[in-house]
Amino acid sequence: MSETKYIILDRDGVINVDLFDYVTKSNDFKFETGSLEALKLLTTHNFKIIVATNQACISLGIATQEEIENVNLHMKQKVKEFGSEILHVEVCPHKPEDNCNCRKPKTGLLTSAEEILNINLKGCYFIGDKFSDVQCALNHECIPLLVKTGYGETTLKNHDTSQAKVFENLFSATKFICN
Repeated sequence: MSETKYIILDRDGVINVDLFDYVTKSNDFKFETGSLEALKLLTTHNFKIIVATNQACISLGIATQEEIENVNLHMKQKVKEFGSEILHVEVCPHKPEDNCNCRKPKTGLLTSAEEILNINLKGCYFIGDKFSDVQCALNHECIPLLVKTGYGETTLKNHDTSQAKVFENLFSATKFICN
């Protein structure tokens, strides 16, 4: 029996196609190419998957907490049907100007997951498409991986991402992790 490992994933632009707006309905949720295969590969390599996602659409009044929960349940169900599992989803409902502790690049989503699951996420891989994901990973002593999907290309153009390894998508990042 090999040890359980944890991995943190951003949602929009990593697992699913980022609409560059908000994914507020289950039927708007489309998996990125290869992301279901990537999640299954992680599961077969004993990774427990934690999703950490900023969803300012809640405090902006664009979507309710319940609508975002429904999108997350839809994602978890589709992932399960494909033979994988998302252990836990953490959502920050706040706008950047709310200055909360949970909005990435702050680490509140990760400390909350650690408390709820009674685990330690330091040293884990954290895959995201935004600079705030890279910063959050570094702030929590995680290993940042940046994907070019979603906001990834823009992040590469506009920020110093030298502290993160860069991959085409979640599947290529996952292959790297599992090898």
